[in-house]
Amino acid sequence: MALVPPNTNHTYPRTFSHLGISVPDLEAAVKFYTEVLGWYLIMPPTEIVEDDSAIGEMCTDVFGSGWESFKIAHLSTGDRIGVEIFQFKDQVNPDDNFEYWKTGIFHFCVQDPDVEGLAEKVVAAGGKKRMKAPRYYYPGEKPYRMIYMEDPFGNILEIYSHSYELTYSSGAYNG
Repeated sequence: MALVPPNTNHTYPRTFSHLGISVPDLEAAVKFYTEVLGWYLIMPPTEIVEDDSAIGEMCTDVFGSGWESFKIAHLSTGDRIGVEIFQFKDQVNPDDNFEYWKTGIFHFCVQDPDVEGLAEKVVAAGGKKRMKAPRYYYPGEKPYRMIYMEDPFGNILEIYSHSYELTYSSGAYNG
């Protein structure tokens, strides 16, 4: 008996499962994301090789043949979002990874009520600020703040002081 897909006439918001981040040094990235952002390590760095195993064939489906091997670690955020961190063979590290005008994901965002403190921890760990200081969405009215950063590997990281829903439900662009 074939499985029947659920009724596709209903639209509902899906939950977020995970994101994948490429880095030039997997062990350094695991250290950064666990120590600075406090994410949980759920699978330590592991080498995956191109072979006929289930994971090898799955990766060949994704990357095509000839990828040979890569290293991966799995982490989880405090709200149970998974983070796959990859270190690929012959990885290219652009001088500036902030090509926001190109199609694709150009940043990810974490939430911490101490935006300034977390920004300083990111800088102390080898990252950098993309803005001089956090900005207020509603200056003088609400304490909602944000700042764009870079992790030590060039990935763009944004920090919010409050939830996404609170920040935008008041119409952040109307003032």
